[in-house]
Amino acid sequence: QVHLVESGGGLVQAGGSLRLSCAASGRSFVRLALGWFRQGAGEEREFVAAINWSGGGTRYADSTKGRFTISRDNTKNTVYLQMSSLKPEDTAAYYCAATVSYGVYIEESDYAYWGQGTQVTVSS
Repeated sequence: QVHLVESGGGLVQAGGSLRLSCAASGRSFVRLALGWFRQGAGEEREFVAAINWSGGGTRYADSTKGRFTISRDNTKNTVYLQMSSLKPEDTAAYYCAATVSYGVYIEESDYAYWGQGTQVTVSS
């Protein structure tokens, strides 16, 4: 089992920045591929960003590329999502996801473990 806890969400004005964190426990962190997804009100959950075990491989959704950066600190068992130039359409609950693998994954079905989510609200 892997337990994931997100933090760092909140209310920010358009153009601002936030950094989300996700702390993992329960399995060797370096064996985990990690991802961030989001779900707006009344919408389906969508892929945001993903990172492999070493941090050397990353993928981004087209809507977040160039504005968001995913990173991980294997000494702190934590994955981050640095969000900049935020837009109202980035408003959503953001979820951290993990799976025991060495690749980079963009599909929900690739992930076995999920956090409870943290809300990000971007005001215009």
